[in-house]
Parts: sequence; C-alpha cells; structure tokens
Amino acid sequence: MAAGSLFEVRFKLRPAVREIQRAEQATEPAVTAVRRTGRYPRAAQVLALALQFQEMIDRGEVRDYADLARLGCVSRERISQIMMLVWLAPDIQQTVLRLPPSERAPFSEGALRRIAKIVRWDEQRLEWQRLTDSPESPADIHSDPQARSCQAEDLQADQGTIL
Repeated sequence: MAAGSLFEVRFKLRPAVREIQRAEQATEPAVTAVRRTGRYPRAAQVLALALQFQEMIDRGEVRDYADLARLGCVSRERISQIMMLVWLAPDIQQTVLRLPPSERAPFSEGALRRIAKIVRWDEQRLEWQRLTDSPESPADIHSDPQARSCQAEDLQADQGTIL
C-alpha cells in the first residue's frame, strides 16, 4: 500500500428484533421455531481470524501486524498472539476449525499458542495428543504424501546441522 492510500470497509448491521408474543389463532398453521446454532469455540474463532489476517497480508491489503492492530483497535502484542496460531500444523488447524458450534473445546487458545511455539510439526502433534487425550494424531501423517516429504526435509536438515 502506498503511503496515504485509503481503503473502504463495508458491512451490514442487522438490528436485533424482538418477537412479539401473540396468542395463536386456530386458522393459522403452527410455526416451528428456527433452531439457532451455537457459537463456535473461542479457539476456533481466533484461528479463523489469524488465517484471514494472513490472507490479507499475503494479498497486500495490509503491510504488517501494526496495520492489523490499527484496523482491529487492538495492541500489536495481541495481533502477534493471534498470528502465532498460523504456525500450527495444518492437520491441527483443520481439527480446530472443524469443531462443532456450541460444543466447548477441551483446550484454550493459550494452550494452542503453546503448541504453535513448537517448531517441528511432529512434536506439535505429540503435544496435541497430550492436550486432547486422543490416542491418534489429527491426521495420519503416513497417509499424507506432503507430510512425508516435510518429514524427510526435516530429517535432512537435522542431519545437515549435525555434520
């Protein structure tokens, strides 16, 4: 973005409308209530936000975390905390994003950030297993060819540093 350039954000606000309680008339068919879905777990919301922010940076809509902080009216430190979730292994990200609404997550955003600080994805998966008490990793890394190539690259890098 060039200095002094402007951009426009548009969104629609929907005012809350209260339902009017009226006695049902015999001639009208009964109306079934619309079931409202619950909220997604906080960790899933923050991860989705981090992924959206990363896309904005990649597209050049914002320059850096400081721009995001100004737009969101939050501190740069909070943006850094949010963006740390992008470092999670892709299978862990998918698992978190697929949590159903209204179900309480068995972990917090802080716990996810602690896992994201771990550099190696295989170690992240082990910590994820400990956190969620699941016997299996979020995705079978042996069935994913990209994961195998990433692991092979990690091993080569490790061997290169040892030599």
